Amino acid sequence: MILEMAVLNVKAGQSAAFERAMTDARRYISATPGFQRIEVRRCVETEGRYLLLVWWDSVDAHTADFRQSDRYPPWREALPHFYEPFPLVEHYGAPLA
Repeated sequence: MILEMAVLNVKAGQSAAFERAMTDARRYISATPGFQRIEVRRCVETEGRYLLLVWWDSVDAHTADFRQSDRYPPWREALPHFYEPFPLVEHYGAPLA
């Protein structure tokens, strides 16, 4: 199991529109083989900041099965214009024992 993580900084005044777009765009990512679940959390301290967490079977499920699929272009059309700056996306392995 792999955990994808990104801190999403949404442009001022765009939070409500971003949340609607993210709710709609989840259907693209959740239809991907190897997808397990997604969480998007609002930051308590910083308005307009969100934490994106996506659980995948493998890194390839994200980087190949999703990003190289026909579901990725509508995901990219729906969301990236909200971000300033564009987020760093990282993958993490299993929790430490």
